[in-house]
Amino acid sequence: MLIENFYTVKEVQETTFANYTAYISLNAAHAVFKGHFPNNPVMPGICMIQIIKELSETVLKKELFMEQVSNVKFMTLINPEKCADLTIMFQISEQENQVKVKSSIDFEGTVALKMSSTYRIS
Repeated sequence: MLIENFYTVKEVQETTFANYTAYISLNAAHAVFKGHFPNNPVMPGICMIQIIKELSETVLKKELFMEQVSNVKFMTLINPEKCADLTIMFQISEQENQVKVKSSIDFEGTVALKMSSTYRIS
Protein backbone atom coordinates (compact mmCIF):
# COMPACT_ATOMS: atom_id res chain seq x y z
CA MET A 1 0.00 0.00 0.00
CA LEU A 2 1.57 3.26 -1.13
CA ILE A 3 -0.26 5.40 1.44
CA GLU A 4 -0.17 3.58 4.76
CA ASN A 5 -3.51 3.23 6.58
CA PHE A 6 -5.41 5.17 3.87
CA TYR A 7 -7.98 2.44 3.25
CA THR A 8 -8.88 -1.07 4.32
CA VAL A 9 -9.85 -3.85 1.94
CA LYS A 10 -12.93 -5.61 3.29
CA GLU A 11 -13.29 -8.14 0.49
CA VAL A 12 -12.20 -8.86 -3.08
CA GLN A 13 -14.18 -11.37 -5.06
CA GLU A 14 -13.98 -12.65 -8.60
CA THR A 15 -17.54 -12.31 -9.93
CA THR A 16 -16.88 -13.94 -13.31
CA PHE A 17 -13.66 -14.84 -15.08
CA ALA A 18 -11.28 -11.83 -14.83
CA ASN A 19 -14.03 -9.59 -13.40
CA TYR A 20 -13.64 -8.50 -9.80
CA THR A 21 -15.50 -6.53 -7.18
CA ALA A 22 -13.69 -5.08 -4.19
CA TYR A 23 -15.19 -3.47 -1.12
CA ILE A 24 -13.02 -0.99 0.75
CA SER A 25 -13.38 1.51 3.59
CA LEU A 26 -11.56 4.82 3.61
CA ASN A 27 -9.92 6.11 6.77
CA ALA A 28 -11.70 9.48 7.01
CA ALA A 29 -9.24 10.57 9.73
CA HIS A 30 -6.19 10.09 7.46
CA ALA A 31 -3.86 13.09 7.00
CA VAL A 32 -4.51 13.11 3.23
CA PHE A 33 -8.04 14.32 3.86
CA LYS A 34 -6.91 17.02 6.28
CA GLY A 35 -4.93 18.64 3.47
CA HIS A 36 -7.34 17.87 0.66
CA PHE A 37 -9.25 19.96 1.73
CA PRO A 38 -9.44 21.38 5.28
CA ASN A 39 -13.03 21.25 6.60
CA ASN A 40 -14.21 19.75 3.29
CA PRO A 41 -12.41 16.42 2.73
CA VAL A 42 -12.35 15.09 -0.81
CA MET A 43 -10.77 11.88 -2.10
CA PRO A 44 -7.89 12.85 -4.42
CA GLY A 45 -8.27 11.45 -7.93
CA ILE A 46 -4.72 10.10 -7.97
CA CYS A 47 -5.55 8.08 -4.84
CA MET A 48 -8.49 6.46 -6.66
CA ILE A 49 -6.18 5.54 -9.53
CA GLN A 50 -3.58 4.13 -7.11
CA ILE A 51 -6.18 1.99 -5.31
CA ILE A 52 -7.22 0.39 -8.61
CA LYS A 53 -3.58 -0.36 -9.41
CA GLU A 54 -3.01 -1.91 -5.97
CA LEU A 55 -6.15 -4.06 -6.19
CA SER A 56 -5.10 -5.26 -9.65
CA GLU A 57 -1.67 -6.19 -8.29
CA THR A 58 -3.33 -8.08 -5.45
CA VAL A 59 -5.49 -10.28 -7.66
CA LEU A 60 -2.73 -10.87 -10.22
CA LYS A 61 -0.04 -11.34 -7.54
CA LYS A 62 2.27 -9.29 -9.77
CA GLU A 63 3.85 -5.85 -9.49
CA LEU A 64 2.56 -3.43 -12.13
CA PHE A 65 3.91 -0.22 -13.64
CA MET A 66 1.34 2.19 -15.08
CA GLU A 67 1.93 2.95 -18.74
CA GLN A 68 -1.26 4.71 -19.75
CA VAL A 69 -4.58 5.95 -18.43
CA SER A 70 -7.31 6.62 -20.96
CA ASN A 71 -10.94 7.57 -20.71
CA VAL A 72 -10.62 8.59 -17.07
CA LYS A 73 -13.79 10.31 -15.89
CA PHE A 74 -14.26 11.71 -12.40
CA MET A 75 -18.03 11.77 -12.09
CA THR A 76 -18.55 13.03 -8.55
CA LEU A 77 -16.60 13.87 -5.40
CA ILE A 78 -16.08 11.34 -2.63
CA ASN A 79 -16.32 12.81 0.86
CA PRO A 80 -15.05 10.16 3.32
CA GLU A 81 -16.99 11.73 6.19
CA LYS A 82 -20.27 11.16 4.35
CA CYS A 83 -19.47 7.83 2.72
CA ALA A 84 -16.27 5.94 3.48
CA ASP A 85 -17.39 2.61 1.98
CA LEU A 86 -16.56 2.20 -1.70
CA THR A 87 -17.19 -0.51 -4.27
CA ILE A 88 -14.57 -0.98 -6.96
CA MET A 89 -15.38 -3.06 -10.02
CA PHE A 90 -12.61 -3.97 -12.40
CA GLN A 91 -12.03 -6.22 -15.38
CA ILE A 92 -8.51 -7.42 -16.12
CA SER A 93 -7.15 -8.67 -19.41
CA GLU A 94 -3.56 -9.87 -19.51
CA GLN A 95 -1.56 -10.16 -22.73
CA GLU A 96 2.12 -11.12 -22.66
CA ASN A 97 3.79 -8.45 -20.50
CA GLN A 98 0.83 -6.03 -20.50
CA VAL A 99 -2.30 -5.74 -18.38
CA LYS A 100 -5.40 -3.74 -19.31
CA VAL A 101 -7.89 -2.80 -16.62
CA LYS A 102 -11.37 -1.33 -17.05
CA SER A 103 -12.63 -0.05 -13.73
CA SER A 104 -15.17 1.98 -11.84
CA ILE A 105 -15.58 3.21 -8.28
CA ASP A 106 -18.94 3.85 -6.70
CA PHE A 107 -20.53 4.53 -3.35
CA GLU A 108 -24.17 3.97 -2.51
CA GLY A 109 -24.98 3.47 -6.22
CA THR A 110 -23.30 6.71 -7.33
CA VAL A 111 -20.46 6.31 -9.82
CA ALA A 112 -17.45 8.41 -8.83
CA LEU A 113 -14.87 7.20 -11.37
CA LYS A 114 -14.67 5.32 -14.65
CA MET A 115 -11.28 4.49 -16.10
CA SER A 116 -9.35 2.35 -18.55
CA SER A 117 -5.67 1.82 -17.78
CA THR A 118 -2.71 -0.11 -19.15
CA TYR A 119 0.12 -1.50 -17.05
CA ARG A 120 3.39 -3.26 -17.72
CA ILE A 121 4.25 -6.22 -15.54
CA SER A 122 7.37 -5.27 -13.58
